[in-house]
Amino acid sequence: MEKLQKGSKKLLNAWAFYDWANSVYSLVISSSIFPLYFGFLYSKENPTINFLGNDFKSTALISYVTAFAFLTVAFLSPLLSGIADYVGNKKRFMQFFCYLGALSCIGLYWFTEKNVYWGICCFYFGLIGFWGSIVYYNSYLPDIAYTEQQDSLSAKGFSYGYVGSVILLLICLGLILTKEGKEESTNAMRLSFVLTGIWWLLFSQYTFYYLPKGNKSNNKVSRKIFLNGFKELLKVQKQLFNNLVLKKYLIAFFVYSMAVQTVMLVATYFGEQEINWETDSQKTSGLIISILVIQLVAVFGAYITSKMALKFGNIETLLFINVIWAVICVFAFFVTEPIHFYVTAGFVGLVMGGIQSLSRSTYSKFLPETEDTASYFSFYDVAEKIGIVIGMGIFATIDQISGSMRNAIVFLAAFFIIGVFLLVRVPKK
Repeated sequence: MEKLQKGSKKLLNAWAFYDWANSVYSLVISSSIFPLYFGFLYSKENPTINFLGNDFKSTALISYVTAFAFLTVAFLSPLLSGIADYVGNKKRFMQFFCYLGALSCIGLYWFTEKNVYWGICCFYFGLIGFWGSIVYYNSYLPDIAYTEQQDSLSAKGFSYGYVGSVILLLICLGLILTKEGKEESTNAMRLSFVLTGIWWLLFSQYTFYYLPKGNKSNNKVSRKIFLNGFKELLKVQKQLFNNLVLKKYLIAFFVYSMAVQTVMLVATYFGEQEINWETDSQKTSGLIISILVIQLVAVFGAYITSKMALKFGNIETLLFINVIWAVICVFAFFVTEPIHFYVTAGFVGLVMGGIQSLSRSTYSKFLPETEDTASYFSFYDVAEKIGIVIGMGIFATIDQISGSMRNAIVFLAAFFIIGVFLLVRVPKK
């Protein structure tokens, strides 16, 4: 196979297509079918899970497990990214995490009330697989695209992901809604987990076929470079924090990303637990429709954000989006009926893809000239993951103590408000 040149259309499309492959995880597992399935296993009438000898509110437990998974990724990212840069084969690391996540999705088929530990482990490793592969996926962006291409390519990736994941979600929705009775419906949900893993495995092959292995190197892994990633992380941290723009931007990103990712990870659990659905059937269809609204609106949101950034600037656009996020969190405290939830979902979709896409490309554009992109993006991802650990930990604790997700989600508005003040301090040039 001929080596594709940086900026070539085929290479850019192949990179963006990984979003098509892996975004089914974030939609089916993180956002829709799995939270529904988990809600059927542990309903409002039976919300407690005994895990490791302690009783947890079900939504609090899944939040704690999510936080622990992100903590694991935050630890592994610099370790493996440093090795990947040293041996020059980061594609193999990306493939490992991809396959780990996809097989864990398939393993969720056997998650039942009797198999709690198996189910929690598959959920945990699925998260690690998804987010671990994203570390390497993101690090390819400056390698394959020129600066002027990165905003639009980042938006294209997210858009591919939204469209592909919606297609699979509609297939899964058709399987679930054609079944009668709770047992048949939950079996269809379990089958959806298998379809998610297969989709992820198959479509990722197109990306892996065209992506370069990484910067060529004949270096071999040894004990001396085993912790090279952490050394690189410290070196990158010093370099980044000597850059005033990057330092201030990363601090702002750390704060608002903490809230963004937490809201996205708990939104469906909130809808399943806190909204007054009349029947289980209405809850199933209503939540999935809400997720579809989010995905479809997010396609436009990512492109609109890209155009706004081109006209007004990246930082100015991020400021505006953070204000909208803060308003959404406050409004969510008062959401009780399905129609309110649908409206909220529309606004979440509008700003969800935009803030993710623009945050990633803004960081990429601010980076200094370097071939060590995996370590730089490892720092970015570690900051994001530690933020999620803190955000999910705070959310789970407030949920566990107060017994209400409403109190926890409105608290997240504070992080967006702080994010606005921090973004204002980022130099415009």
